[in-house]
Amino acid sequence: MILGNLSGVSEFRLLGFSEISHLHPLLFVVLLSLYILTLVANTVIAFIINSDSTLHTPMYFFLTQLSCLDICYLSVIIPTILENLVVGTVSISKTRCAMQMFFFLFFGVAECFLLAAMSLDRYFAICYPLHYTIIMNSRVCRSLVAGTYVCGTAVGLVHTLITFSSPFCGSAINHFFCEIQPFLDLLCGNTFPHEIQVIVVAVLAILSPFLLVIYSYIRIISTILQMASAESQRKAFSTCSSHLLVVTLFYGTAGSMYLRPKYSYCASVDKFLSLSYSVVTPLLNPVIYSLRNKEVKGALRKKWRKINSLW
Repeated sequence: MILGNLSGVSEFRLLGFSEISHLHPLLFVVLLSLYILTLVANTVIAFIINSDSTLHTPMYFFLTQLSCLDICYLSVIIPTILENLVVGTVSISKTRCAMQMFFFLFFGVAECFLLAAMSLDRYFAICYPLHYTIIMNSRVCRSLVAGTYVCGTAVGLVHTLITFSSPFCGSAINHFFCEIQPFLDLLCGNTFPHEIQVIVVAVLAILSPFLLVIYSYIRIISTILQMASAESQRKAFSTCSSHLLVVTLFYGTAGSMYLRPKYSYCASVDKFLSLSYSVVTPLLNPVIYSLRNKEVKGALRKKWRKINSLW
């Protein structure tokens, strides 16, 4: 840690996985493979949904948005991680670091609210099936998606502007990208107000949509249990299980990262948590939705047969 006020610092050093440098080649291959798989899987999902008219429904509209967010979300940090694994400690300019923090928060928070919007969609589809097409019309769907991007922009700007307008007493970031939590160690003086800022915003951006998801699923499960037919119950649970699994993975890891005080911060543990919600979850999303969804699998098979017929 460099002592003294470094508020005029022009660049930071990302230490990355310096403690396990002997594993860098293996990590590089694994993360590059995951990145390529994630790009391909999410691109295929988005392409299939857009090209198949039977999938032009609110649920799949939101799924397309989720795939696009996951691609952008992952692309913000993976290039930096790969660079770190190749060259070791990475020097990153203050401007690039601020942009990385903003876009990471922007896409991450937008995904939090998008998952909440998807739970609302399932809530109206199951609890109000006769009014579903009226309630979840195209205008409402577009407004919900626009709202997720507005929330992401607001949180990203607030966090980034406050963080980078503060004086720094260090330039070495013990992380693989410009994450918020490691930055608290670089700030001069009392960091308690910044810790409160992180927790308050996390409550608004992570806990609030998560509580909306919980409320939606309480109502959904209550409605499903009142269905007379066991087959109807099975189908209803099937349409919700994929989304619920994605929600658990994303909110669980993100919440454990941000909804806690600075003194519980552990660099090695938090690097693992960051990898979980920023690298693993975007790959699992298309896998979960495609492998557990008959309509998506049917559209994939139909598209594959069409491609084969051309040959």
